[in-house]
Amino acid sequence: MDAELRTAAVSLRDPRFAPRRLEVERRADGAIVLTNPTPFSTQFPTANAALEHWARVAPRRVWLAERSGAGWRTVTFGEARDQVAAIAGGLLAMGVVRAEPLMILSANSINHALITYAAMSQRMPVAPVSLQYGLTGANPARLAHACEILKPAAVYAEDVDLVAEGLTAPGLSGVPVIGSMNLRPGDMAFETLLLSHHDAANARPEDPAKYLLTSGSTGKPKAVILTHRGMAVNAAQFTACYDDPDPPVMVNSAPWSHSLGGNAVLHMSLHRGGTLYIDAGQPTAHRFGETLRNLKEISTTYHYMVPAGWMLLAEALEQDKALAARFFERLRVMQYGGAALGQSICDRIQAVAVRTVGERISFVAGFGATEAGPSVCNVHWPNEQMGLIGLPLPGTSVKLVPEAGKLEMRVKGPQVSPGYLGRRDLTQAALDEEGFYRLGDAARLVDANDPTLGMVYDGRLSENFKLTTGAFVDVGDIRVRAIGAIGGAVTDAVVCGEGREAVGLLLYPDPRQPRPAVEAAARQGLEIFNRTARGVGGRVGRAVVLPDGPDAGAGEITDKGYIAQSLARARRADQVSRLFADPPDSDVMVF
Repeated sequence: MDAELRTAAVSLRDPRFAPRRLEVERRADGAIVLTNPTPFSTQFPTANAALEHWARVAPRRVWLAERSGAGWRTVTFGEARDQVAAIAGGLLAMGVVRAEPLMILSANSINHALITYAAMSQRMPVAPVSLQYGLTGANPARLAHACEILKPAAVYAEDVDLVAEGLTAPGLSGVPVIGSMNLRPGDMAFETLLLSHHDAANARPEDPAKYLLTSGSTGKPKAVILTHRGMAVNAAQFTACYDDPDPPVMVNSAPWSHSLGGNAVLHMSLHRGGTLYIDAGQPTAHRFGETLRNLKEISTTYHYMVPAGWMLLAEALEQDKALAARFFERLRVMQYGGAALGQSICDRIQAVAVRTVGERISFVAGFGATEAGPSVCNVHWPNEQMGLIGLPLPGTSVKLVPEAGKLEMRVKGPQVSPGYLGRRDLTQAALDEEGFYRLGDAARLVDANDPTLGMVYDGRLSENFKLTTGAFVDVGDIRVRAIGAIGGAVTDAVVCGEGREAVGLLLYPDPRQPRPAVEAAARQGLEIFNRTARGVGGRVGRAVVLPDGPDAGAGEITDKGYIAQSLARARRADQVSRLFADPPDSDVMVF
């Protein structure tokens, strides 16, 4: 019996999921509506209600922790409630509490969380913006556009000096700035707010809690309105997927400027009374060491990362028995998101789990959008099959509508945003005739005859294109399978070829490997890939290894770790031209 069969024969550790429930409606026009009828709690009507609850029930339990020297700075639920009330009083005393938001230009931190819940408690929405927008050398148009649509009443910056250039943006002229370190004359010290009179929360369920910017991968970012009710409901829906009385323990780095990090991680942890260790690491070869440092100390029960992080962790687990022992000690669920994860990475991690603890661990994924709170569906049953995005969350309906040879996903549920800030036209255009939000993505059923087996992501409709031959190119499918065929020599790929005769790939190299080795692995992997390709639109005709990795500052790779395909093609226009030039340069692979 080989290693793969031996691993498959080992039982899965109980992930503590609730029973899977699904109602299926098949329509005459080919549309399918999937609805999860599982009830969920309405105990918390606002985002702040969860903090008030856990401060009463478990005041000494740690809610948040962040690195402080060799140890950790922590804040308990009881401490957080009192500090949030004080900060709320300080914001009121400053006179900045109004309908316009508090813009946050900060990495994840305890202070970031505290001022977020303080502002929201007073019916002042927060607008956490990617820290990249404010850094020195960033494209000033990105922050200028954010200010134009958000019109912030105040700004919080953990490190004022770090975003000093961004704070000179025209839209921030005269706007009060609150900071925790490296303040300028006239800035308000965060510590001063903590000395203020306490003010109780007065937010209502229908009040805006956050304005979150979309990624901008399909145009200029829009500001999505997320209400207190929507945030509370989405966390309750996620919680209802579990039959687990124990609060989760997480180590996580997903940025809170996105709904996944700020809502599906930070607020979900608060909703369940969990403990979140803020990870300052990143899923890159140069920054992942901090994540490993944290995972060696903290035994988690639930762990989420983007695929790039799981690829790095697989290698580390294979090499470090102590890390593996700590990582798998209490772990019940592993989850990936932002992009597809190859089955081989899952299998490698499962093999280490079996060697270490004698059990396999469920590896799941989900799907969502900023406009949906963000969670729409997830895999909420024992699983280790990569590629699934699961089924709708409790109280959520997903409509699959035939469109351009695929099934377009549309969603309806109480977590869906009421719309875009100041753009009623875009809000109305995003909804279909039944009020379903159009996600712009496609999905397919694993088994058309048995929808309970779940859905598979089938690409973003706006990313796909046709070749000059008329052949359709499924960008998401080619990208995932090509990366999987090449292996760890490349970290990601940009799929090109619109208006060309063949598909081309721009490949981002693993910076730790010599270029000749990366090119050799890419050529070999793509030759194998092409042997099973179907038609011209599914075959790679040309490829080139890029000289460097994706530029995060320019938005080529998002904070969540996925490549913005159309933006990357525009930024790398010279490489795209070189990719298809005749005759090709010597480093361009032709298949």
